[in-house]
Amino acid sequence: MKLVLASSNAGKLDEIHAILADVGVELIAQSALGIDDAEETGATFVENALLKARHAARQSGLPALADDSGLCVDALGGAPGLLSARYAGRHGDSAANIARLLEALHGVPPDRRGAHFHCTLVLLRAPDEPAPLIAEGRWAGAILAAPRGTGGHGYDPVFLDPASGRSAAELDPAAKNAVSHRGRALAQLRRYLEAGASAAFG
Repeated sequence: MKLVLASSNAGKLDEIHAILADVGVELIAQSALGIDDAEETGATFVENALLKARHAARQSGLPALADDSGLCVDALGGAPGLLSARYAGRHGDSAANIARLLEALHGVPPDRRGAHFHCTLVLLRAPDEPAPLIAEGRWAGAILAAPRGTGGHGYDPVFLDPASGRSAAELDPAAKNAVSHRGRALAQLRRYLEAGASAAFG
């Protein structure tokens, strides 16, 4: 099954490739086809993922897989949420986003720094697909006082995985994929595909 992946985020691409590599899926990044990012005007992760998938499917003529995800911090009322990638103003500036997040949480004690990552995946056969496949995952943790680790991407250096006691950036890719929001959503998507959805989308 050939899919266009509606993302230009290299970290997301790597994670999705790693988890779906052995289920008969060939992923083609939309950037390789000259497709720009869709405008994210939805009010929820599901809406934004659908917008991205429909845009990629329409531009490419292929089935499309889209991801919309973000970090939701309890003490900030769920922010940065949908604005996670552009929290500091410029899309994809992870260092600036982390700096703004830590500033917003300055003085907040450890027991009030709870947070979670959320991921919604949408798989469409065609732009006007009325019944898309939707998979979701959640990773609960907390925000550290300072970055730790050099792996991962986005907010990973300041997101504490409570089970391991490590930041997401300190986990090796396989360990992260086993527990992360995107890993869980992709595991759900794998189950859909292995149950026969791949034949419908082929």
